Amino acid sequence: MSNDVITEEPAATDLLEAAAGRKLPEQPTRVLIADDEHLVAAGLKSSLSDLGYVVLGPAADGDAAIEMCRDLRPDMALLDLRMPKTDGLAASEIIYKQMAIPVVILSAYSDPGYVQVANRAGVFGYLLKPVTQDQLRVGISVAWGRYLDAVGQYGEIRSLKERLEARKIIEQAKWIIVRRKSTTEPEAMKLLQRQARNNRRTLADVARSILENENLFADE
Repeated sequence: MSNDVITEEPAATDLLEAAAGRKLPEQPTRVLIADDEHLVAAGLKSSLSDLGYVVLGPAADGDAAIEMCRDLRPDMALLDLRMPKTDGLAASEIIYKQMAIPVVILSAYSDPGYVQVANRAGVFGYLLKPVTQDQLRVGISVAWGRYLDAVGQYGEIRSLKERLEARKIIEQAKWIIVRRKSTTEPEAMKLLQRQARNNRRTLADVARSILENENLFADE
């Protein structure tokens, strides 16, 4: 295997967070292709166009694929495994880690080692050459579904973390009110709710303000 392959798990957390916060299409429409063999790239472009995709590229090497993804922001990228300069797996990890764009690898190699590394490099599909139009259609659809699952799971985790953090902040603010106003826990909660309602803010926002300024309720 190439020494260019990066095997660390890509994070892309900020970009996945952004993706989780917007509505993604049910299927990708703009697909970038990268293959250093001109005839293969031309065949891919023709097949994808026939399937209704807007085809970007082709890029002739891994570096060009990275730059085109950065400039054009396709929904998905199809990369050849073996390309000049940066190979397909290393390019896939950069594209996913820096841009959160899912990648499908096209390869003449079925070695399980490649597939294992691909799973850790932002690759959501692995198709063996020569690939038919129907295999492209199914492979892209399956890979996109996996990507949507990854984005959805991240969104669920983020939402859970936000709820837990909000609960923690509200609890802390509530006990500040109890201590400063010598009141009961239920009364402190009512005061928080009243402040949120009167100012049209969330409980967490009001609680955060109290944590930032413990004197907020001192004179009420």
